[in-house]
Amino acid sequence: MSSPASAPAPAPVDKSQVGIGERQFHIAVAPGEVSSVALLPGDPFRVPFVAEFLTDVREVAHNREHRTMTGWYKGRHITATSTGMGCPSTAIAVEELARVGVTSFIRVGSSAGLQPRIEPGDLLVSEGSYRNDGTTSAYVPVGFPAVPDIELTLALARHSARIAEDAGTRSFSGISVSDDAFYAETPEWIDQLHRMGILNVEMEASALFVVARLRGLRAGMVCACSSNLVAGASLYDEKNGALKDGWMRSIEAALETAVELEL
Repeated sequence: MSSPASAPAPAPVDKSQVGIGERQFHIAVAPGEVSSVALLPGDPFRVPFVAEFLTDVREVAHNREHRTMTGWYKGRHITATSTGMGCPSTAIAVEELARVGVTSFIRVGSSAGLQPRIEPGDLLVSEGSYRNDGTTSAYVPVGFPAVPDIELTLALARHSARIAEDAGTRSFSGISVSDDAFYAETPEWIDQLHRMGILNVEMEASALFVVARLRGLRAGMVCACSSNLVAGASLYDEKNGALKDGWMRSIEAALETAVELEL
């Protein structure tokens, strides 16, 4: 008879394997409930903005900061899931959405401009993210780049430029930065980013790009400009009208990209 001391120790949990094929713990979505492409706003209350473009809309789940709705756009089945703010919750959303069948991701968020001429409501397409976050360092070494899918990004840039021109605004493409600490962005840090030529700052893209790359998924980002930090303007100074209009244009650009590439 074995003594308790000789019983084999339990193996540590392998998080890459738990929950496969099940309803996901954080986003509360199960396999078969979503499409192959997901638009990712940060705010759960912006998921209905995506739904305004869709037909046959259905709310799938709303758990914590993650709200999911599905519908149809020009013959394509579309999912919208909010990531919440920051890289940790974004990484969770992407990992769990991938487990239930999503293979392409387009972030449609808010971002502050860091170069002259960028105004609230303008569209900002990321060509890569400077990883100033902690989450991605748990996945990959410091030198690993956070880059989006090239074909997806080029399509986003084309549609964003066309939609912005039709609206009388502008679209820009460039390197973004993902910061962890919103209120730790000092004037010195903002000036340094500006001098490096960084286009805009937000809080989620680096995790989206890194996780997607590691998992063999496609990802891109188009944001609406919320304010211009090098012009001395913060979110507290700007009116929300231009930003909301920018959100809607970014969603349209993402949806048109999904249709063109059959995501």
